Amino acid sequence: MHLSAMLDSAVRKAGGKEALVHGEQRWSYAELAADVRRAAAVLRDAGLRPGDRLAVMTYNTPAFVLAAFGAWHAGAVLVPVNHKFQAMEVERLLRHSGARLAVVDEALADVARAAGTDVPLVVSHPGEKPGDRTEGSFEALVESARDWAGAPRSDTDIAQILYTSGTSGAPKGCVHTHRGIALTAAYTAAAVALRRDERFLVCMPIWHASPLNNWMLGTVFMGGTVVLQHEYHPRVMLKTIEEERITAVFGAPIALIAPLQSVPDFDGFDLTSVRSWIYGAGPLDADTARRLMKAYGSENFHQVYGMSEMGPVGSSLSPEEQVEKAGSIGRGGMPGVDLRVVRQGGVDAVPGETGEIWLRSDTRMVGYLDNDEATAQAFVGDWYRSGDLGRIDEDGFVTIVDRMQDVIITGGENVASQEVEGALRGHADVLDVAVVGRPHQQWGETVVAVVVPREGAEPTLDELRAWLEPRIARYKIPRELVLRSQLPRTPSGKVTKHVLRAEFTA
Repeated sequence: MHLSAMLDSAVRKAGGKEALVHGEQRWSYAELAADVRRAAAVLRDAGLRPGDRLAVMTYNTPAFVLAAFGAWHAGAVLVPVNHKFQAMEVERLLRHSGARLAVVDEALADVARAAGTDVPLVVSHPGEKPGDRTEGSFEALVESARDWAGAPRSDTDIAQILYTSGTSGAPKGCVHTHRGIALTAAYTAAAVALRRDERFLVCMPIWHASPLNNWMLGTVFMGGTVVLQHEYHPRVMLKTIEEERITAVFGAPIALIAPLQSVPDFDGFDLTSVRSWIYGAGPLDADTARRLMKAYGSENFHQVYGMSEMGPVGSSLSPEEQVEKAGSIGRGGMPGVDLRVVRQGGVDAVPGETGEIWLRSDTRMVGYLDNDEATAQAFVGDWYRSGDLGRIDEDGFVTIVDRMQDVIITGGENVASQEVEGALRGHADVLDVAVVGRPHQQWGETVVAVVVPREGAEPTLDELRAWLEPRIARYKIPRELVLRSQLPRTPSGKVTKHVLRAEFTA
């Protein structure tokens, strides 16, 4: 159940088989394992010791894969970092995680350096061609390093700290063991029937829990081939599918919708190799599901639902349910997962009732890093309280009707509304603010800032966006500004966001 053992197992079963592809770069499983051992030696020589945390901030490159498996081989803990973060966000994450070392993409190195921490950086130079190296880069160091057998390991060791947005605005670190993440990969592979001949395209950011643990590791678990797309682009996705004969793809709904709108010669791409179109971070309505099935010439669409606290695992909606149960996240949990809808008082909801979605699985996190209070609030015994409100129908299918934690999901990215509100409150013209999501057919939701300006001020959207750009990631920045004289509040003074959401939904 140790993630290094997962790679070793794949080598024994299919050592000569193609394991990893990035542009013209290709590794067999045997070659990948050898480079991982050398990467572990590089990290050890840079000061990383068993139990230390390694932050990795890259695009979808081989450096991420080598650094991740290298850290695990060295007995260290992987801390994936959002490559869209600005310096202040990076600094907060590095300090909170206690990172000892960071592997950073060359294009992101200036942001990492501006974070102002004393965490040493190992810079990756992601070449597209074999042998494309920069002297002193992570790749060059790996190429010249000696093979290392690695550190002693156990599947109960901590493998990852995954950061997820919370309602307080401060990201919480989900602490996971090797066993939990290995089970995440296995349960995911079972849920969508991944195969040993899989050629899985990872085009969503690999630092996200799902591309990393569900799809990259799920594919390695099966001994398939992982194809990395450096960064998502609609045309590049289609081109890669055609050229690499991709069999499975995962993305947020917008990643599958965008090519239909932005690629004029969409019909000219050969996509017939794809067996599974997988999406998550939001459901599809029936009309959109039909449109995608027609456009892609396939009815084999899967929806997955989960969260970082659970690995992520949760539930899935199978191809035959896409239209009939459109908008649902599925019935019960995926293999290895129990799912309940629970009313106040811990009573299971009956059809037609709404309650909180609770999940139980061996993939669950150990807890939030250095936050016992939040950990205690998140669990009832073995059950994780998702914070999502779901309604169960007569067939047992669950539809999410609201989020208790006011997290906005836009284009597959989680945005903590209170984090954006906190950043906006620093602007001189902002007296009060509430941030909510407006439903959007393509993006799931867009971020809306409802602002009460200071007397005599009339801030514009462009001014506020300019203020936010150096402070938070671009996907968190509001796309819409609404000016109000006051915000709706309860008698105790809390903003009634459901009133605002209802207004923007109408």
